[in-house]
Amino acid sequence: MREKILLASDSTTDLGRELIDRYQVHILPLQVTLGSQSYADGIDISPDDIYAHYEKTGQLPKTAAVNIADFTDFFAKCTEEGYSVVFFTIGSELSSTYHNAVIAAEPYPNVHVVDTGNLSTGGGLLLLRAGEMREQGLDAGTIAQQCRELAARVDASFVVDNLEFLYKGGRCSALAAFGANLLQLKPSIIVRHGKMSVGKKYRGKFASVLTRYIADQLKDASDIELDHVFVTHAGCDPEICDQCLRQVKELLPFREVHFTRAGCTISSHCGRNTLGVLFIRKTPLP
Repeated sequence: MREKILLASDSTTDLGRELIDRYQVHILPLQVTLGSQSYADGIDISPDDIYAHYEKTGQLPKTAAVNIADFTDFFAKCTEEGYSVVFFTIGSELSSTYHNAVIAAEPYPNVHVVDTGNLSTGGGLLLLRAGEMREQGLDAGTIAQQCRELAARVDASFVVDNLEFLYKGGRCSALAAFGANLLQLKPSIIVRHGKMSVGKKYRGKFASVLTRYIADQLKDASDIELDHVFVTHAGCDPEICDQCLRQVKELLPFREVHFTRAGCTISSHCGRNTLGVLFIRKTPLP
């Protein structure tokens, strides 16, 4: 009998409803707290709710990992129903979600936890590949192991128009934020080996910066796998999103170009007017 495999992730993979349904992915939400009220990411709160709260109060939300109890309940239910589970989490350096999942999975040999070493659709790319592996008939353990190895090849980055959220959330220094804003710099933020760092710094209007950023990201076509690419944003103007989608499609013949919006957890840390292009390279990133 063919193994029943359930693919799941926390809510930071930002796949969007169409891809969640296509690949039959189960999502466990992180918690988002605004003031004294807690919400489930993507279920009873949206990124626009977060932005509205911030504009009204000046307060950023707090986010919390999926807890061990929720993981335990989920894994127990899935295994009782005869499933093997491959669960993808936000990078272990960025949240305690991975560690909580590993603890909860200990009693279940058929539950495999994958540290994506990434965030947003950087992890989403691994889920799409896992879905394709499942269709090919690979077992859950092999899917998990191959995705762990594949994580080193995910090229994830994004450009922020304003460092306000990253600064107030403790992700960059006051000096860096002040200097960038004073010089009208738009830094690219790179995710490598589970950590965020500042990449190339661009100067100019956001739309023109994104044009140069995308050209830089996709210039080495010989090292890029052309199955999937994500254009993921956190509340950018539709005109800017359309411009970026057209450019990606014109530069390289990707089989599928996915357009998604970042969920509440990611938006809480980067803020509005953030956009990234994410894909998989043929060789591991340095």
